[in-house]
Amino acid sequence: MVNRTLLLPSPFPFGRFKNNEFEWNHVRMKFLEVPQIVWGLNNQKIAFARACLTARMLNRSLLMPSLSASLFYKEIDQLEPISFDKVFNFERFNSLCDGFVRVSRYSDVGNRSNVIEVQKGSGRRWTLERDLDQLKEFSKRDYDAYETIRVVGKNPFLWHDHWPVSDYAKVFECLVLVDEISKEANEVVSKIREFGSEVKNGSSSYQTPYVAIHMRIEKDWMIHCKNRERRSNLTNICSSKEEITTRVANIPALKPPTTLYLAVANELLEDDSILNGWKEGMHPVDKKRLGLTEIYKNHSYLIQAAIDYEVCLNADVFVGNSYSTFSSLLVLERTQKIIKTGISHACGNNVRWPSYAYNIEGESGGPQLWMTNLSDSSLQAISYGSNSVSCRIV
Repeated sequence: MVNRTLLLPSPFPFGRFKNNEFEWNHVRMKFLEVPQIVWGLNNQKIAFARACLTARMLNRSLLMPSLSASLFYKEIDQLEPISFDKVFNFERFNSLCDGFVRVSRYSDVGNRSNVIEVQKGSGRRWTLERDLDQLKEFSKRDYDAYETIRVVGKNPFLWHDHWPVSDYAKVFECLVLVDEISKEANEVVSKIREFGSEVKNGSSSYQTPYVAIHMRIEKDWMIHCKNRERRSNLTNICSSKEEITTRVANIPALKPPTTLYLAVANELLEDDSILNGWKEGMHPVDKKRLGLTEIYKNHSYLIQAAIDYEVCLNADVFVGNSYSTFSSLLVLERTQKIIKTGISHACGNNVRWPSYAYNIEGESGGPQLWMTNLSDSSLQAISYGSNSVSCRIV
């Protein structure tokens, strides 16, 4: 029997993490199984990361979970689960996250009958402290006798959060799309760049930048955000098309000509005027104008969202809504890209890959510069949104 020792960035105060070391036993590896992961793309990514971090806490490998191809309220015929490795590169994930978290296939399980099924607590009385106590209990010897702990009950997105943003960020960095989806996202980016080259100025060396705008103005979002504004007594969650166009026009760093890619669910719009009303020199495009509707139609909701996510991630500038999980995770990844260049804040800097929140007014009537606070002790602000948006990471 061979034990392999892996060094972790930070030990856990309980379980079998000692002296900053974590041992995987490759002959008798133990596993955690979780319910099917559901809802939107980025809710599913958060749920997956939370399941990974739970498995890490229990000294176990996460059995590859099923994702969901569509949202609950549409595409009923596509609600069948979709395997994790049909969306994300399984081998690449384990390579990038080696020593931190691990995902295993069901074929890795030696004895499929050696399973204990446990119910995650729920309800208002199920506090953060009670949830942590339950996880500590799962790491004790009584449970260690079982090869697999199967958690039943609610979607992992709804589990209590015990980990800092930095831990989630490590997991998200390991999520790489499979080649087929990545190639289609690259094709969309190429089409946007080609469109930009047609509207550029006289300088042949000038590359027209593209701004990706996550326009949350669809009818389903407007119903949701207005209800949330009413419940929370806030007024800066929803943004109209007019507010978005005005604030984007006031971003000082944007000089004409600029291509605007509008990431929006066209089928959920109440009118088709989305390409109208932008400042002169700003050239808006969407999937339809780029002739890419067929690429998206060939895929389920989840894959469509994954393609749009990559397109927005690679934009020169991103503008989104700070109460959108999609926008918030994008800003987290873009913040990490900025940090890797040696910059710790975007305040007053002409940084690469800046991001903005159009629902919050910033300087000169433009949107607020936005970087993720990587020192946050939980993912609360990203999971559920916040109006506390800053150009600093701490």
